[in-house]
Amino acid sequence: MTPERVLRTYVTLVAVSTGASSMIWGINTLFLLDAGLSIGKAFAANAFFTAGMVLFEVPTGVVADTVGRRTSYLLGTATLFGSTLLYLLLWRAHAPFALWAVVSVLLGLGFTFFSGATEAWLVDGLHATGYRGSLDAAFAKGQVASGIAMMGGSIGGGFLAQVTNLGMPYVVRAVLLAVTFGVAWRAMRDLGFTPKPRVSVRGEMGGIVRASLRHGLLNPPVRWVMLAGPFTAGVSVYGFYAAQPYLLQLYGHADSYWIAGLSAGIVAGAQIAGGASASYVARIFRDRIAILIGAIAASAAVIALIGLVTSFWAALGLLMVWGTMFAAMTPVRQAYLNSHIPSEQRATVLSFDNLLGSAGGVVVQPGLGRSADLWGYGQAYLLAAGIQVLAVPFLGLARRKAVEVTPDQPLALQA
Repeated sequence: MTPERVLRTYVTLVAVSTGASSMIWGINTLFLLDAGLSIGKAFAANAFFTAGMVLFEVPTGVVADTVGRRTSYLLGTATLFGSTLLYLLLWRAHAPFALWAVVSVLLGLGFTFFSGATEAWLVDGLHATGYRGSLDAAFAKGQVASGIAMMGGSIGGGFLAQVTNLGMPYVVRAVLLAVTFGVAWRAMRDLGFTPKPRVSVRGEMGGIVRASLRHGLLNPPVRWVMLAGPFTAGVSVYGFYAAQPYLLQLYGHADSYWIAGLSAGIVAGAQIAGGASASYVARIFRDRIAILIGAIAASAAVIALIGLVTSFWAALGLLMVWGTMFAAMTPVRQAYLNSHIPSEQRATVLSFDNLLGSAGGVVVQPGLGRSADLWGYGQAYLLAAGIQVLAVPFLGLARRKAVEVTPDQPLALQA
């Protein structure tokens, strides 16, 4: 297999999985509200989703590092398929919040099988096939593909909900996840990675987790970037999902579901623009941490403006600016972390990084959701901006420690 084929397979997997998942992203908050949940409970359900990611990030990362990245991806697709159908049943039954919490945790489990494993599969495959290009550019291609798929999925889901009902996008999502499973089964092969023989599962997990801690939280250049994650991750999820009812409120028509889908599509378009610009930004500004600090500070200012404006079109435009900034810094952050993590622990360390981000979401989402219940969406967005700024001091510490050296020497040449 050539590096080009590895990269093409990665982009395809990102596109099909994002296209399937994003069918409900534009209307998920409206779906939960339609099921009888309050704003606070809707974001509490999202918090249980992120709690599931906290609980299962490291165990599923261990699965990817011991059994295989492909196996982890397939398990994630199957889990999301089942939990999506359960979400649909809860909506039809107007089920109590406790059941929403349980199924939300299962959704989180499904995504943890993806996180870490997909990135690790790409980096290992590129390394094994002699890739000499930039990691920033490779991740940016995935970002662009994800943005295109998200645009199609979220806009399509919004219009589908408008002409049918809020449950139909979930049906289509389940069908597309089945297609995703088939694509991964045929196209995905573990390259540059050999599954480790398992003697003691407990000892094996302990050994991998210890090694991951050594290359993660105990590795200063990586530690501070990981600890900044909870502040940005929790705010980003709230900012995206709160935009659905907030924009409908500003628009003045609560049942215009296509507006919610369109807003998610605009964020996806911003993701495409941000992903496409990431490699150019990294080429001009060699200091990745400086790029992250600038993007986080600027996007926090934009989030605050979203909370202050009273015009639907102004809020929509600011949402696009925010999405572009967030998308531009994501490949830069991915490349930075991967340049400091050895292959053997890559999936687990990346999963642990996602765990920390999810842990922030567990606290931030219900807190901001309750704030929106009490004071309105605008005030909650102002609070979200203040929370995001708290990530900057951690990145300042990372900048002091960072030395751009990677253990994967062939990738290091242009990483």
